[in-house]
Amino acid sequence: MRFQGLDPRTQLVRWGLLAVAIGIVLGATAPTAVGQLHVAWEANRSSLPWVFERLFAFLAYFAMAGSVIYGLLLSTKILDALAHRPITFTLHQDLAAIGLGFAGIHGVLLGLDHSMPFTLAQIAVPGLAPYAPFWVAAGQASFYLMAAVIGSFYARRRIGQRAWRTLHYVTFLAFVGATGHGLVAGTDSGSAWAWWIYVGSATAVAFLLTYRIAAAVMARSSRTRATALRPAPVPAGRSAGIERKVSAA
Repeated sequence: MRFQGLDPRTQLVRWGLLAVAIGIVLGATAPTAVGQLHVAWEANRSSLPWVFERLFAFLAYFAMAGSVIYGLLLSTKILDALAHRPITFTLHQDLAAIGLGFAGIHGVLLGLDHSMPFTLAQIAVPGLAPYAPFWVAAGQASFYLMAAVIGSFYARRRIGQRAWRTLHYVTFLAFVGATGHGLVAGTDSGSAWAWWIYVGSATAVAFLLTYRIAAAVMARSSRTRATALRPAPVPAGRSAGIERKVSAA
């Protein structure tokens, strides 16, 4: 199935769904973000990079979690009843790309934040961060893994369906790294709202992944039973002999 070259009407539905998804993310984060911006502006104007850095970190995580959850729903074919598969597939891809873009902005803002200065090497190379190096490295590794997965969308025809699907499983490793990065290295993790964002997203992914695996195992078991109950084919020679005996009788 081709997912490129969608007709204008399908493209309109695609971008409409994407706008709704972005609206949900902004609606969930905007009130807290505006409040934090106001507090930071009143306290110290030099802290604004730090506030925006946190804002884009959460936007990136929301988009990434949404892409993973959306992909799991897509694999269960639940979304097929709501929209055509080319639309849902491209929206899954778009959310992942948006999350990667927000994560990139989050990394750039680290270089502008004077409260915890990062050099370019510390931003780009895992393990060199001056703060929580392991968990910052987990976030950096997640960024690179997601970049590889998103790149595979465009190289899908060249690498083949099987290699693309295998590489796609790296998304779960990236999600785990991003969740650990946010929970441990994030400065808002002590807040209940931030903690529930990470735990709620991780719970949703774990549930859907378990459901997806269980459904696949049950489907495979059903195919195995159906094959076992299917009558064994009669050899051609034996079949001819049986027919001759019936004719003679």
